[in-house]
Amino acid sequence: MRVALIGVGQAGGKLAEAIGRDPLATDSVVGSLAINSARADLSSLDLDTHLVGADRVNGHGVGGDNELGATVVQDDANEVLDAIAGRVGSACEAILITAGLGGGTGSGGAPVLAHELKRVYDVPVYVLGVLPGRDEGALYQRNAGRSLKTLARETDATLLVDNDAWRQSGESMDEGYASINENIAQRVGLLLAAGEIEPGTATAESVVDSSEVINTLRAGTLAAIGYASAESSPDADANLNTITSVTRNALLTGTSLPDATTAESGLLIVAGETDRISRKGVESARSWLETELDSMQVRGGDYPLDSERLAALVLLGGVERSPRIQEFFERASAASDEPEEQSDATESLVSDELDGLF
Repeated sequence: MRVALIGVGQAGGKLAEAIGRDPLATDSVVGSLAINSARADLSSLDLDTHLVGADRVNGHGVGGDNELGATVVQDDANEVLDAIAGRVGSACEAILITAGLGGGTGSGGAPVLAHELKRVYDVPVYVLGVLPGRDEGALYQRNAGRSLKTLARETDATLLVDNDAWRQSGESMDEGYASINENIAQRVGLLLAAGEIEPGTATAESVVDSSEVINTLRAGTLAAIGYASAESSPDADANLNTITSVTRNALLTGTSLPDATTAESGLLIVAGETDRISRKGVESARSWLETELDSMQVRGGDYPLDSERLAALVLLGGVERSPRIQEFFERASAASDEPEEQSDATESLVSDELDGLF
């Protein structure tokens, strides 16, 4: 699946850089750009950059103020669109915006940029948004809550990553963010690469094309991605249980949004050497995923990869009602001094409480 990759804010720029250098994503990213209001954050990135808000904040950032983040991106929208224009060509099948949802420029600017891009381009606009961890402070929780509510209205889907999902105990903040970015890049790289294979041009038995990725994400406003891998046998028949096991681990312990086991749709991709992939195993794992999600909209396929390990990638569409989403909005509402907690995650996305950015 060929995408234009746009990083917004400090975290978004670093994440876009990590995805762009992932070996599997190389041929799928047709163009990339990092946008920020802080000049210093852009200078360290190894990709094209664009500074916004120079007249207002003089290249010093918005200081965590996501309303100001939204304003500076909106004020410079025409210049931003001009910078992006050369990266969204006829080969582009979607636009992927990456952003940290707790900061200022990313959480405020990503929804504005998504709105402007959907107005101009006739391809899906997705956001890969990183939720702040529980210990990152009230400002970050409040920013993320408001940003997420707005993104739910302005994007075709928002793929969520919870900072608490992969951060290891004992890691410093910088180490934690770096490892999270690498984990995300690995998963997104495989997803994009698997959706790039043309039927009849590869050794995959059951090809997953970009339309299946798009249709999976179309099932709802929020999405998650899971991944797991294990050593495999040279004998495909001996890997039937291995494929089922890695699929279970991808969903139950390896998702970007822990406890996101309630979804409207799913896509399973099994990656590894073609001769090691059990077709019965792929079908069995897909059937298990269908039952676990309680959804008939579960697609499946395989991706040839030069590795002795077998991996399962699970894409979930429509995870609005997962416990983690409800927990997050309750946390964000508490940070905003809301008098009542939300009892329904979908209601949290559309109610007037915890108002969106615009």
